[in-house]
Amino acid sequence: MWTYKGVKVHWLGHDSFVLQGSRTVVLDPFRAKGSYAADVLLVSHEHFDHLSDEDVRRFAKQSTLMVAPEQCEGPLKAFGQEKRIVKPWESLDAIGVKIEAVPAYNLNKFREPGKVFHPKEDRKVGYLVTMDGVRFYHAGDSDFIPEMKSLDVDVALLPVSGTYVMTAEEAAEAAGSISAKALVPMHIGKIVGTMADAERFRALVGKNKKVEILEEE
Repeated sequence: MWTYKGVKVHWLGHDSFVLQGSRTVVLDPFRAKGSYAADVLLVSHEHFDHLSDEDVRRFAKQSTLMVAPEQCEGPLKAFGQEKRIVKPWESLDAIGVKIEAVPAYNLNKFREPGKVFHPKEDRKVGYLVTMDGVRFYHAGDSDFIPEMKSLDVDVALLPVSGTYVMTAEEAAEAAGSISAKALVPMHIGKIVGTMADAERFRALVGKNKKVEILEEE
């Protein structure tokens, strides 16, 4: 666990995080441990390692607000909680937490020639989460895309594993374009990627920005 300006940041492995401040925000839980009760549960897209029924049941309470893009609407129908379906650049205020959906897609990670794993036209998302005056960016499954260059945040959670998302080198390039005070590498340890990718990312970023490598809880 790491605390940034009063907000606790828990990394539950892969792309899974819990932000604890005046509210509890859970992002992309997958094979995650802990007993956090989400006030807001954010899902970036429909792939099994981001939308996990078992994990949604673990972290959602009756009053949890679920926020997700269009592809998740069907799978989430099984859950009775309130839901908000979002598209890139849509925003909402939820019990003191501001949520903004931002684009997340691939440019050069292909499942087969000409077909990327996360197409832009699918409108999968990352999130900007503002709570207690702290602004977080969770990139979702994305390459270094032009939309990142306009972001101004306190903490950026960036994938570094390659294969389906940015490599450590690409993430370091993205980090140079994003206005962020601190960076946290993710998308490692469960599907692809290792702590070595996180360490390489930190070395490439150098002393220009603070990189916080979290331990999985």
